[in-house]
Amino acid sequence: MTSERFLVTGALGCIGSWAVKRLVDDGVPVTTYDLPGEPYRMRLIMDDSAIAKVDFVEGDITDETCFEQVVRDKQITHILHLAALQVPFVRANPILGARVNVVGTAIVFETARKLADQIAGLVYASSVAVYGSADQYPPGPLADDAPLAPVTLYGVTKQANEGWAAIYWQDYQIPSVGLRPFFVYGPGRDQGVSSTPTKGMAAAAVGRPYHISFGGSDTYHHADDVAKVFIAAARTMPQGAPVYNLGGTVASVADVVAAIEKAAPESAGTITFAPEPLFTPDGVEGKAIESLLGPMVWRPLEQGVRDTIDTFRAADRAGRLDADRAIN
Repeated sequence: MTSERFLVTGALGCIGSWAVKRLVDDGVPVTTYDLPGEPYRMRLIMDDSAIAKVDFVEGDITDETCFEQVVRDKQITHILHLAALQVPFVRANPILGARVNVVGTAIVFETARKLADQIAGLVYASSVAVYGSADQYPPGPLADDAPLAPVTLYGVTKQANEGWAAIYWQDYQIPSVGLRPFFVYGPGRDQGVSSTPTKGMAAAAVGRPYHISFGGSDTYHHADDVAKVFIAAARTMPQGAPVYNLGGTVASVADVVAAIEKAAPESAGTITFAPEPLFTPDGVEGKAIESLLGPMVWRPLEQGVRDTIDTFRAADRAGRLDADRAIN
């Protein structure tokens, strides 16, 4: 693995922080590419000595020259492209959302084309938001090949990126893997419309009440498991530009609250939720990716919630948890 050199865009985010942790733990050189900021989420899950091993580079994903130069100078072999604005931010500023989510992805692919002899793996984050609302599909978990019908501008940007990847394979034979997370939870998940279950876990960890903003059933996966899949996909790299849903636990928000109360019995009755589901389908199967990576084992929801609350408690004891930031 010492010949690998990973670059993670959006590394200061939730999945990015977990990916960086896994790479550092494996002894793999890792460079981050993100806007200026503190590695707050990494501090929840990594100690200072581990963070010191990370090569932090400040850069804007919409700056083509800067990004290409960093990839070239750092001799990057694998790219995990996670940088994106999420649903509320794209809604608030659609033009900026298109620049970051679509133009930024175009820059990543064009850099991979220019440095094709150097880049051995390219994985980018799509999203379950490429699908439509639950009433557009049959009941139950969604098949991997279900038709795309985004109902948010964010989802439209992610669908565009999947098309971009397909044409870069068609025209230039640049391979890539797109991954569609559903509801990611775990320490560091504090932004986006589906972050409120994790905020409920953080609240329970520090003894505060919290109201989760939606209900319904969805597929949940712990951020560490998602990071593991991104890294594994980058190392496998099939021909073409396949896109895969991610598996996990299909559960209701009531199940999430029950898991929180089991991990933190003192929180019983203090973590509530709204009955209305989000605009997403009722979970996904996530089976097709096993054709690439083999049989997948996802952390059961109950264990993942317990792990999350335990990590928040440990960070709080160590003075590394900003509870207001994690919950509000």
